[in-house]
Amino acid sequence: QEQQRPPPRPPFTSDMSADRLFTLANQLIVSASPCAGLRPAQRVLVTGAAGQIAYSLLPMICSGLMLGEDQPVILHLLDIPQSQEVLKGVVMELEDCAFPLLQGVVATTDPRVAFKGINVAMFVGAFPRQKGMERKDLLQKNASIFVSQGRILNELADPNVKVLVVGNPANTNCLLLAHSAPNIPRKNFSCLTRLDHHRALAQVANKVGVAVSQVHNVIIWGNHSATQYVDVNHGHITDHPAAGVATPIRSSVNDDTWVRQTFLPAVQKRGAEVIAARKLSSAASAAYASVQHVRSWLLGTAPGEIVSMGVISDGSYGVPEGLVFSFPVRCVAGNYTIVQGLPIDDFSREQIEVTKQELIEERDSALTFA
Repeated sequence: QEQQRPPPRPPFTSDMSADRLFTLANQLIVSASPCAGLRPAQRVLVTGAAGQIAYSLLPMICSGLMLGEDQPVILHLLDIPQSQEVLKGVVMELEDCAFPLLQGVVATTDPRVAFKGINVAMFVGAFPRQKGMERKDLLQKNASIFVSQGRILNELADPNVKVLVVGNPANTNCLLLAHSAPNIPRKNFSCLTRLDHHRALAQVANKVGVAVSQVHNVIIWGNHSATQYVDVNHGHITDHPAAGVATPIRSSVNDDTWVRQTFLPAVQKRGAEVIAARKLSSAASAAYASVQHVRSWLLGTAPGEIVSMGVISDGSYGVPEGLVFSFPVRCVAGNYTIVQGLPIDDFSREQIEVTKQELIEERDSALTFA
């Protein structure tokens, strides 16, 4: 005998509008997504987004390496009109990665669109030094870019936006950006010297024969240039020469000639060596350093750990106020503190003076174009 079929269900009806039903459906989708229960998305700007550094940087941001594995992001990607097609390809690849933390992408060649409401700004793009170009010409080219972008940042970004300048000359570009954005706190501007910091860690680890994770508290002072001073006097190596023992770097290396004549120039000139080897400037290492710079700043450094950040000087260690200078810092929840009271020997003082004078000259020259 044929089974009786149940009566058809009545059609779904509701007094709610179609728009309201659509909103509820979206809320259900979000609540069932891998990002459910996470914090509100942070808007992250990356300039020079079609370039090689950004190509390595963007997946790191979207995977949670920079802001944490529970922090969704909306990317704001800016590049010049000539790179628009490449930028489209970058967006395609980001879509194809299906990052759970990536909640949206704004890709544009218009800074006013890119800067609106951003919480973190990473200025990777800058005018590159070209053959035959004097340093003052490079400063002038970048001054026009960073003064213009600083004004737009001042107008449209979140008032507490955290800013990292990667594009060179990074210290002076950062100074111009801050100079042009007076409504944003001075402590919210920084430039990248974390790449130099990482290079120093690796050089020491290789020399002593330990893991790089055992090397702590090297310091980069001054400019992200060949005048930077790489200081190991306050650093140490953990679990060396035995488990549970922390030994000063100087004692572990036990070779001041190597420190001054090999190590220091090796870090200062590492970027040029990379270019000579791969015919392109550092990309993956610069991207990773940028991510770690922001992560340390916003999520905090480990207890006792020192990292290097280019920040606006408050007069510490005799550096003129307002100069963007790399200092030893510690970070807690979006705030950095310059480590105070470190003893500075005569050699270190001489080296710091050299890089300080270079930055003063850059500042004075660049501000004439602002």
